Amino acid sequence: MHPTRRAFEHVHKPLIRFLGRRQWPSSPAPQHPHPAAPKEFADAFSEFLRKFNSSLSAPKKMPTSSSIEGRVYEFWEAPERLFRPRSRILEEWEIEAIESGGASMY
Repeated sequence: MHPTRRAFEHVHKPLIRFLGRRQWPSSPAPQHPHPAAPKEFADAFSEFLRKFNSSLSAPKKMPTSSSIEGRVYEFWEAPERLFRPRSRILEEWEIEAIESGGASMY
C-alpha cells in the first residue's frame, strides 16, 4: 500500500462544530422580570423600571472639589491611615539588607 493514500483516507475531523455567523438583534429585547422572581418583585417591576429610567435621564453632576463628603478622587488625598502598613515599618538598614541579598551581611 502507498502510505500517502492511507493518510488521505483518514482525515482528522474536529469535535467542535461552529454554527456560522450570528445574527444579533438590532434593538434590545424588552425588559421583564426574571421568570423565577417572587410574585411581589414581578408585580413591582414596572415601577422599578420607571424609577430606573428616570434616574438615567437625569444629568449627573461631577463634583467640583476633589474631595466631597468623605469621597476621595485622587489617591494622594486619602487619609494617612491608609498608607501605614499593618506590620511594623522597616528601617533603612533592613531595606538595604533585603535589596542586597541579606545573607552576606550577617
